[in-house]
Amino acid sequence: MIFDRDITMRKNSREKQIANVTICGAGVNLLLTIAKMAAGVWGHSAAMVADAVHSLSDLISDFVVLVMVHIAGQDTDKNHDYGHGKFETLATVAVALLLLVVGGRLIAHGIEQIRYVAQGGTLARPGMIALWAALVSIITKEILYQWTAHVGRQVNSQAVIANAWHHRSDALSSIGALIGIGGAILLGGKWTVLDPIVGCVISVVIIAVAVKMLLPALSELTEASLSDEVEQHITQLATAVSGVEDVHNLKTRRSGPNIIIDLHIVVNGEKTVREAHDITIDIENALRNEFGEETQISIHVEPDKNAK
Repeated sequence: MIFDRDITMRKNSREKQIANVTICGAGVNLLLTIAKMAAGVWGHSAAMVADAVHSLSDLISDFVVLVMVHIAGQDTDKNHDYGHGKFETLATVAVALLLLVVGGRLIAHGIEQIRYVAQGGTLARPGMIALWAALVSIITKEILYQWTAHVGRQVNSQAVIANAWHHRSDALSSIGALIGIGGAILLGGKWTVLDPIVGCVISVVIIAVAVKMLLPALSELTEASLSDEVEQHITQLATAVSGVEDVHNLKTRRSGPNIIIDLHIVVNGEKTVREAHDITIDIENALRNEFGEETQISIHVEPDKNAK
């Protein structure tokens, strides 16, 4: 009972930390969306309007993370014997896909503007209000990135880390807007094309980050095993337990922030059921000390071939 209570307390603490940083981020994203949209319209800056849309996508990703992480934190039930950890992985996929869409839209918008200038058109020179909005966005979103990424690493949540990168992608797009808007204000004329050119470059970075987050999450959803290095380490930990003669048929997978381990061990066939059970407890303790208390472990005991 004490062990279960400790796990529940850790889950609640983890969910609270995630909720705090995500709700705060959502509030900032809401304010930035409104401020940047107003600055883009009043300052005649298409780049700032696009940046406002990016902040809106951040707000949506905040909502996705809040809902999915809350579901992932629920205990096992009749329909989810292994818990709800994969809902957190789904949140990572959702945020990554959102980043892909945002990056693709920004590239398409940038190419359209570059083509317009190449055909002889001139983009409107934006106002100073758009420049200041970009600067505020860069500083604010980088602070949010650092805080959110720190919490994500602390609670071992790929969904929160993915959301942190969404904050940074917004800061990067604001840097592009700052360069483009600043160049357009200072140089005017054809130099307004700096805005869409830089925006396209930054959009490529956003897409690369999205793919980097998406691939591991898809691997987890398709029940990919842990790396060979991790599986070798698991085998070493189990083999090091007194009474274990061999470890085989190891199967591993990830469920959100936690891992699931199934393995077979060989023990002396003369040992009693109690002695064999005690060995499995020692293995579980060793694995949980290494990979976390919420690691799910299933151990099948086999007698050695010399057993009668």
